[in-house]
Amino acid sequence: MIRRAYLTRFVAGAGAPGLLLAACGQAVVSPSPAATAYPASPVDGVIIAIDASSIADVRGFTLLTATGQRITFTLGNLENPTAFPPGHLAEHQATSLPVRVYYRLEGSLPVVYRLEDAPVPGASPKASPAAT
Repeated sequence: MIRRAYLTRFVAGAGAPGLLLAACGQAVVSPSPAATAYPASPVDGVIIAIDASSIADVRGFTLLTATGQRITFTLGNLENPTAFPPGHLAEHQATSLPVRVYYRLEGSLPVVYRLEDAPVPGASPKASPAAT
């Protein structure tokens, strides 16, 4: 009986829906949140966290995009592990230089298959040797 009285007082403050809920004596369960909407691959951003036991054992990382979205990636088998070793992410995190992340969804998890240095906003593109 104490539980019902507590529930009634708790939901009564919610107005008419609360009164209806109190009359029914049942709790409302919120629907589960919708699946995260990921931007199209590739996505650029800065590294804000790295999940690693060492520089050679990187399992994943969190990227902050220009729109403010935080995306936590799992590191898969990279196409270019020599050109962009996963341990290089720590340098990007320390310098806040952007990274370009190519990924695919495996189930509901974004799994990285390629990493690159992203263009720095406002920086002029590098001149190619052929242009000189």
